[in-house]
Amino acid sequence: MPASLTELKPGQVGEIVSIDCGRSMSRRLMEMGLLPGTRVRVVRAAPLGDPLELRLRDYSLSVRRSEADRIAVRPEGRA
Repeated sequence: MPASLTELKPGQVGEIVSIDCGRSMSRRLMEMGLLPGTRVRVVRAAPLGDPLELRLRDYSLSVRRSEADRIAVRPEGRA
């Protein structure tokens, strides 16, 4: 069962299942490499919880919690 990217703990890995947001935001996130099927690891959250630092495709990326909340992932280790 997919979870929101914000539900992953630091160090946890998940595979992106879908992005559920407006067309312009969805396009921007996809241009940054957040595509369905991509494995992403949560590195850490900023001290106040926003933004989240992610690691994917051999680079680091920071996204707002509000954006990450709209990205559905399948956490690694779950069917």
